[in-house]
Amino acid sequence: MKVYFLSKKTMVIIAAILVVIILSLVFMTSKGEGLASVFNAQEKLLPIYSVDKEDKTIAISFDAAWGDEFTQEILDILKKEDIKTTFFLVGMWVDKYPEQVQAIADAGHEIGNHSSSHPDMTKLDKNKMKEELNSTNEKIGKYKELDTFLFRPPFGAYNNDLIKTVEELGGYTIQWDVDSLDWKNEGAEQIVNRVVSNVKPGSIVLFHNNAEYTTQALPTIIKELKDQGYTIVPISELIYKENYTMDHTGKQIQNNVKN
Repeated sequence: MKVYFLSKKTMVIIAAILVVIILSLVFMTSKGEGLASVFNAQEKLLPIYSVDKEDKTIAISFDAAWGDEFTQEILDILKKEDIKTTFFLVGMWVDKYPEQVQAIADAGHEIGNHSSSHPDMTKLDKNKMKEELNSTNEKIGKYKELDTFLFRPPFGAYNNDLIKTVEELGGYTIQWDVDSLDWKNEGAEQIVNRVVSNVKPGSIVLFHNNAEYTTQALPTIIKELKDQGYTIVPISELIYKENYTMDHTGKQIQNNVKN
């Protein structure tokens, strides 16, 4: 049997490498990540982008953060078409346009939370996140009872902390799988084609209350979707509240429930 001896220089190099590894592990442990996190990435949580549905049910939604010049016209169109939708309101918008908030509530539409000041929520700590959420919930609650707490992140920006914080407050983080891109002000025809060609059962469609061509596109979109057999409901009536999983696209899938 051959016996191999390491040179002093080699032993010093090996010892140095071991010291670096040990110090790295100690450092990461001290940061609260634990040894397991060295090898395992944290699971990425997803908001609800759409819902797995067998029937042709969808939801359309409107984000309101800045102006209000088209809000009443949107409400008039929805009333004429006998449709209830979800409006996501920013707290400062609620402060600035109380009559419009009351009109949305009186028309029977669902009101969701779109933050208090429209920040990038991923740049806030959890306490600040809760301040943004709770403040707006309180303001909305003066106009309409929040049967289901729905939150849409400004800019669509989210992280695990945000989704966990919303869940801790009893809510659901809502995105969309069909973006009208109405804020680009490209014209009504482009909005119609973009929405109608991408909607599928369980879709959540995003509009804005202050986009120039939304009110021109909306009647045609609603007519075409109805002609295709779609039913439009508020988001809280579309999503599952329990017994569900999420796939990698953010689609809610209801678990099989045994009787």
